[in-house]
Amino acid sequence: MAKRTILLGIDSGTQSTKALAVDARTGRVLGSGSESYDLLPGLPAGAKEQHPHTWRTATSTAIVAALKMAKATAGEVVAIGVSGQQHGFVPLDKSGEVIRPAKLWCDTSTAPECDEITKKLGGQKAAIRGMGNAVLPGFTASKILWLKRHEPKNFARLATILLPHDYLNFWLTGNRFMEYGDASGTALFDVRKRRWCREAVAAIDPDLMAKLPPVSPSDQPAGTLTADAAHTLGLNPGVLVSAGGGDNMMGAIGTGNTRPGVVTASFGTSGTIYACAATPVVDPQGEIAAFCDSTNRWLPLLCTMNVTAATEMVRRDFELDHAAFEKTAAAAPAGCDGLVLLPYLEGERTPNVPDGTGTYFGVRPKTFNAAHFARATMEGATLGMNYGLRRLAALGLKATQVRATGGGAKSKLWRQIMADIFNTEVVTLKVGEGAAYGAALQALWCWRREKGDAVDIADLSDQFVTLNTAETASPNPKNAAIYSELQALQDELSRSLRPAFAMHRQIVG
Repeated sequence: MAKRTILLGIDSGTQSTKALAVDARTGRVLGSGSESYDLLPGLPAGAKEQHPHTWRTATSTAIVAALKMAKATAGEVVAIGVSGQQHGFVPLDKSGEVIRPAKLWCDTSTAPECDEITKKLGGQKAAIRGMGNAVLPGFTASKILWLKRHEPKNFARLATILLPHDYLNFWLTGNRFMEYGDASGTALFDVRKRRWCREAVAAIDPDLMAKLPPVSPSDQPAGTLTADAAHTLGLNPGVLVSAGGGDNMMGAIGTGNTRPGVVTASFGTSGTIYACAATPVVDPQGEIAAFCDSTNRWLPLLCTMNVTAATEMVRRDFELDHAAFEKTAAAAPAGCDGLVLLPYLEGERTPNVPDGTGTYFGVRPKTFNAAHFARATMEGATLGMNYGLRRLAALGLKATQVRATGGGAKSKLWRQIMADIFNTEVVTLKVGEGAAYGAALQALWCWRREKGDAVDIADLSDQFVTLNTAETASPNPKNAAIYSELQALQDELSRSLRPAFAMHRQIVG
């Protein structure tokens, strides 16, 4: 048998790490592996942390499993790409050791630090003028100031600031750097000029700039596999490691969202909707993140914090497996007879409601049953995402088709709910692990460019990313009208309950 050329795509997420072994010539997935893990237990309200060593262990396990399924030899693997959960703060000391667990994207405990940084920058409008983004709790900047305020001894040891996927690249290659896409989610980065924003950095600490790694274009390699990492993974030293990127940036590549006009919706623990843009798209209200992507373009993005996090909570509470949960939810009508979920279980990012909690509105005897609660949770999470999709449309990025990925996209019922709420066609991809597949395609792009082939990433995604046409969902006009009314109700609930959320946070701490 002829020697194959294999790429490894890694997606290190909040709940698990996945690895795909992909044939570089055909784009076919030859093998896959995964390893699950949890958040650190016993933390205060709003705090969400994991230890970066957990990601390393899980990455090793997932890669070994994917290579075993693919029956791959070490010599067949030519490049690795890493996707990681965005915004997490990985603090390293001067020897490269992790100082403390990483505060994650879903950590909402740093709202006071956001206010302090924003005030030093001259207010939210000034922050958006300087960086393209507001300073929000999900981003990295406030987590760094939190460390300075709450753990000064640890801050004194801080030598390098990395994000989760950067840390995995550091482990694989020994090199410390960031690429444009993930760096743009730190709230320390000028997305228009693709460089660190000195004013934002100085608002945290005058010496912080020296602790930020160099920033690189997304088509450049992170480095090559070290002997130690190669030994752990059963690979050969010297394998190319691409720049990688945040999970949303890699998901864009893996869903073919590499040209203007395509919109991707990721239904995972959190929910994201994003589009490819040739120029920066800056929201003057700061609700849409003005990110760079990982193809040297831009990725206007909205993020909601509670999607499958909400459905999984309800599914477990009613003791249903996934098939039974979907069947139960299907027994309730569209709109759930007025039962609507405000899905702010762990606060919310779009809209920015860090003190928010989950709220079921319209509970009455008719709706107090498993079917209504199951469907209302699906609907509520999707309505929350549609809030941001409508904001994207207001900025000139109207969806004519939504490419759905993530765990929620596996549900036929949920895909129909998406189509009805978004009021547009919803499609899925033949390779469902969009971020891991995108990481593999970016690795292919980098590898081919290093060999002198000036290929464009959009051409590669056009060649390899294919739709699963059997799962296409089109909007039902009757249901779309119901959801339009429900959307207005959820929006009003969000606005009217924000003072109550703040009171609740004071009570429960």
